[in-house]
Amino acid sequence: MQNLGANEIRKKFLEFFESKGHYVGKSASLIPNNDKSLLLINSGMAPLKNYFSGVEVPPSKRMSTCQKCIRTGDIENVGKTARHGTFFEMMGNFSFGDYFKTEAITWAWEFITQHLHIPEDKLWVTVYLDDDEAYDYWVKEIGVPEERMVRLGKDDNFWEIGLGPCGPCSEIYFDRGEKFGCDNPDCKPGCDCDRYLEFWNLVFTQFDRQEDGTYPELANKNIDTGMGLERMACIMQDVDNIFEIDTIKYIIEEIEESTNVKYGEDAKNDVSIRIITDHMRAMSFLIADGVLPSNEGRGYVLRRLLRRAARHGKLLGIKEDFLYTLFDRVKKVSGEAYPELVEKESYVKKVIKIEEEKFNETLDQGVEILNSYIAELKENNEKVLSGQKSFKLYDTYGFPMDLTQEILEEQGYEIDEDGFQEEMEAQRQRARADRGAMEDEGWKEDPLSTLDESIASTFDGYKNLNVCGNVTAIVKGDEVVNTICEGEKAVVVLNETAFYAEGGGQAGDIGTLENEETIFEVVDTKKGANNTIKHIGFVKKGKISVNDKLESKVDKEIRMASARNHTATHLLHEALKEVLGDHVNQAGSLVTPERLRFDVTHFEPISKEELKLVEEKVNTAILDALDINSEIMNIKDAKEKGAMALFGEKYGNEVRVVSMGDYSVELCGGTHLNNTSQVGLFKILSEGGVAAGVRRIEAITGKAVYEYLTNRDTVINDICVALKTKEDNLVQRAHTLVEENKSLTKELQDAKTKLNLQSVDALLDSKVDVSGVSLLCAKFEGIDMNSLKETADSLRDKVGSGVVVLSNVVDNKVNFVVTATNDVIEKGIHSGNIVREVAKIANGKGGGRPNMAQAGATDISKVDEALSYASEVIKSQIK
Repeated sequence: MQNLGANEIRKKFLEFFESKGHYVGKSASLIPNNDKSLLLINSGMAPLKNYFSGVEVPPSKRMSTCQKCIRTGDIENVGKTARHGTFFEMMGNFSFGDYFKTEAITWAWEFITQHLHIPEDKLWVTVYLDDDEAYDYWVKEIGVPEERMVRLGKDDNFWEIGLGPCGPCSEIYFDRGEKFGCDNPDCKPGCDCDRYLEFWNLVFTQFDRQEDGTYPELANKNIDTGMGLERMACIMQDVDNIFEIDTIKYIIEEIEESTNVKYGEDAKNDVSIRIITDHMRAMSFLIADGVLPSNEGRGYVLRRLLRRAARHGKLLGIKEDFLYTLFDRVKKVSGEAYPELVEKESYVKKVIKIEEEKFNETLDQGVEILNSYIAELKENNEKVLSGQKSFKLYDTYGFPMDLTQEILEEQGYEIDEDGFQEEMEAQRQRARADRGAMEDEGWKEDPLSTLDESIASTFDGYKNLNVCGNVTAIVKGDEVVNTICEGEKAVVVLNETAFYAEGGGQAGDIGTLENEETIFEVVDTKKGANNTIKHIGFVKKGKISVNDKLESKVDKEIRMASARNHTATHLLHEALKEVLGDHVNQAGSLVTPERLRFDVTHFEPISKEELKLVEEKVNTAILDALDINSEIMNIKDAKEKGAMALFGEKYGNEVRVVSMGDYSVELCGGTHLNNTSQVGLFKILSEGGVAAGVRRIEAITGKAVYEYLTNRDTVINDICVALKTKEDNLVQRAHTLVEENKSLTKELQDAKTKLNLQSVDALLDSKVDVSGVSLLCAKFEGIDMNSLKETADSLRDKVGSGVVVLSNVVDNKVNFVVTATNDVIEKGIHSGNIVREVAKIANGKGGGRPNMAQAGATDISKVDEALSYASEVIKSQIK
């Protein structure tokens, strides 16, 4: 048996099945495509489900892949054992109605015995209890001895998920030897001990489970096999677990070097090293596939993995950000098989570094608070942290609940999970209440859904703004009617129309539906049930009945304004990719006649310099006067042409491809211009974040840019008049005024301070005796904090022995300063405690040292009361 590396095993597997007529497909993204049943791809078969179900036609009836996968169900056990991991690669060969059991079994045996050279006497095979066909083939044709064949029941060797396609399995095991076994003399596959390692599962999908519990045979039987690459590498390299195989050990070696901690010498450190290693692999592939850290969905999976790894780095003594440096090792061992790791290297490292920096801030604060909670538990001899406190850590400080749970478990405590969930649900209820009970019209049933499906609409408005059509349906209120009269509001459906219905982020057209006797004012256009286009508006003149012939007349100026903004979004999308990187993808858009809004996936604010460059690139494409063409083609040809598709969108076999010269090629159903020069000008107005990893750009085009610049000219002229300067000197004049204002403000502040200090002597007469300690309280207005402290120091020195308590009101806020001489401190006086209690009266807080402290407060009406309370605090402090 050869000692093969993981990359060699993958290569041999794919080349072997290619030689057997299989189409070797690239690994699909970890983000499922049009599959809402999965958060992340978790098996080799998952991306191929539509091929098995017949929804899509596969590129070949025989396929083979090595699929990257993520499973997080056992994340709590990752690190604690040497077996569990979140990221793995699953090799598989698949048949979609082509070959079946004999070929699948024959090729499996040929590959493992003749290409991997695994000794036959080390191999065991299991089959489903009633699958005599597979059993007989293994024994009679392949030659596996019956003593190494095991029949297992449905739980072990039958694959099914609810109703539909299912079938028996046959699994191949490797005998690791007696030292891994148990005391049972009849030990064999199916036993719970570690002796027999299952490494290849052959699923024979041959039945179709019905609701009545019957299992009729499928007309087209399928093959779905799966072999874990890491598990196979363990066998070939004769190691005990996945953390000892070459590709994973290579990452561990870097951690050892960074931490000076040797793997295998301390069980606790080994847990941390395994967690960092596994999670590093997972996060690298997730980010390369477009996942960004967030607080929900797959983004939360990534954030959880990254934060868990970062914390265990701290446990190994790493103080600085370090995870991003480990990416180089992941890329080195996996970059050839997965080129996205090489292409997106700088992007992946940047995302990891930014998230790790954010978490370090959260971690330090959260751990400090959690430690105080643990101290309370210890003091009260309790073992369970309340749901209220764990939720506060999560909600107020952003500290993940699973991390709280993990830290508690390490110290012998646990979390009240039910209590945490109750707090979470209470917050959801509050959020729902805040949103109010607004009725969403979108949930109402569309009356058009009750009509025959033949009443559909054809859109013919890409080039034509005037199209004649017949009225096929009218909806007034919630009812389908035959006629509407002048003044009535309604929805009119035509069999053909030039009106574009709202979709793909683009607003619907407005205009009129007309004939010689009738005018219907269209104020909006939307999609309706059964592929209808709804013209929403009112009868301005005459009446309309079903079967009337009407000409749809789209408002050209409004359509052109929308088209300018829509065309600009395509140019903007391409420019953002050029400036920020290929990770940028559209995450939403809004195109109206007035403006455009474009959301993109990006992990940090877009700088002013980057925005300026993006704006410049878009305007260059506009000035290049690129021809805009649209073509209808099949989805395969569109992808080969390089057309960008929007993630999560469903596309049929036929798609519309919009090209703007060679600059931009996208799948799009919206309306556009004929040439980019018609956009006129493009101007970005704002950029900001709208969600984790999503940035929003708002911009204008054409006439709106002209109006924007005209308004700016007016504002600039008005400012020049107000500041009595010319436009070319405006910036310098503004700087001069700012500096003059600073200087005058300082002079005024200095004058106020001087006056306050001059009045110090007069304040000395107001001091009082409190239990043998002199107390001087005074109130000021409009001075800064430094001046207040200087005044307090001056008064304390002049008092000689005692306490000084001062307040200052500025901008509707209160500042307090307390200072004390050394001799009264020896009597028990503590300025920090005095200022804290005094500030509470005025709804504030603060603290400090025994000799000097300060506080802030918000209730200026309670200043006098607060100062008066100082004497009570001093009385309580005197020893």
